[in-house]
Amino acid sequence: VQLQASGGGLVQAGGSLRLSCVASGRTFSRYYMDWFRQAPGKEREFVAAINWSGAFTTYADSVKGRFTISRDDAKRTVYLQMNNLKPDDTAVYYCARDVSFSSDTFHYTGRDDIIDWGKGTQVTVSS
Repeated sequence: VQLQASGGGLVQAGGSLRLSCVASGRTFSRYYMDWFRQAPGKEREFVAAINWSGAFTTYADSVKGRFTISRDDAKRTVYLQMNNLKPDDTAVYYCARDVSFSSDTFHYTGRDDIIDWGKGTQVTVSS
């Protein structure tokens, strides 16, 4: 499965962006999908996850209440709506196809079994 992320850019603090990730493959509706990010000099960190039906989502504490993950199976696309952006949100954002879903954010720490990674999209938030 190939994942193509887009929608990144430069935005001022307090602004919004919506990232999109289009997946190849005919069974997208069965995929668990995640967003991760990696800031310069830092390890990649979990941002958000959505289960196959879209009924359940999980967020890192740092983005809870500001970011929303959603999916459109007809378009084979997962979205990350990012509101009230902060300079600390500056990073390369990656979408990923996962083997499972969990409501526990610890589940997404130090993972080495992510099935597929997309190429990242840069988000830069200026102060």
